Amino acid sequence: MQELPLNLPEGSRKEVMAYLEPFMLNEMSEYLKPVEEMWQPADFLPDASRDTFFEEIRDLQESAKELSYDLVAVLIGDTITEEALPTYESWLTMVEDVDKNEQGGWMKWVRAWTAEENRHGDLLNKYLYLSGRIDMRQFEMSTQYLIQDGFDIGTGADPYRNFIYTSFQELATNVSHRRVSGLSKKSGDKLLAKMCGVIASDEARHAKAYMSFISKALTVDPSEVMIAFEDMMRKKIVMPAQFLREAGEPQGDAFAHFSDAAQRLGVYTALDYVDILKELNNEWKIDQVSGLNDQGEKARDYLLKLPDRLARLADRMKVPEKEYKFKWIYG
Repeated sequence: MQELPLNLPEGSRKEVMAYLEPFMLNEMSEYLKPVEEMWQPADFLPDASRDTFFEEIRDLQESAKELSYDLVAVLIGDTITEEALPTYESWLTMVEDVDKNEQGGWMKWVRAWTAEENRHGDLLNKYLYLSGRIDMRQFEMSTQYLIQDGFDIGTGADPYRNFIYTSFQELATNVSHRRVSGLSKKSGDKLLAKMCGVIASDEARHAKAYMSFISKALTVDPSEVMIAFEDMMRKKIVMPAQFLREAGEPQGDAFAHFSDAAQRLGVYTALDYVDILKELNNEWKIDQVSGLNDQGEKARDYLLKLPDRLARLADRMKVPEKEYKFKWIYG
């Protein structure tokens, strides 16, 4: 790829994204898998063509009965988050300063990423339906609301902020699915554990892609990337399901209860947020980036001090102990 000077003029995103285009086209396969080699939801779910279909469903339901109420609530929240994929795809196609050519690197990446992510909601949705524990109409209304309500994650259409957000968010979803997998296994639901495990693996792979985009951008536009990173962390990284609600309830109300359940179980906590920030600081070698202007240096200083500050706040956080009763779950 062509080299660009370290000190680009202000508003140089377009040049940097043009610089990243060959990388997206030529190295994208490192972070994606051929369709024929990937797992599909049918690999895990009862097969209606087999004589053992109803027996397999009974086994699935028996295992699902052992999952705790909070764990089912977190699984539903994770699933609805995955099911709001149309929002995320449309958001990624609105990023500015990227080549929107359908055969270009950015659009090819967005479509391939969407295709891989689409399997997650498909798999978990069918599991929840077959489990017999879920009021699917309530679940489906929440999904429709979340897609309809969209989200406000503070990135605007800026590619740097978008890549920073997706790097953080893919790591967060990896943590959540991986922890649900572990708790499911402890509860005796080995099938759900496998499902969440393969989804977590996808999320980790996608995180590496977005992190690599930022690593490349840092080599040619370090100050602007650093300032964008600082801005996103000052705003705080909000989850894509921030507006999650149940039918008849206020926007975001269900998300607060879902987050409490995740904290109670240790699926995703305030300390995980801190650990992800540390991981990004390390991955992008924030302490070693050169060529920063004064504003970039101030941004770096803030980012390096932030994990300790957030860890102190996380230690003082209290999580409600009482379970919230969701409309999604029977009983």
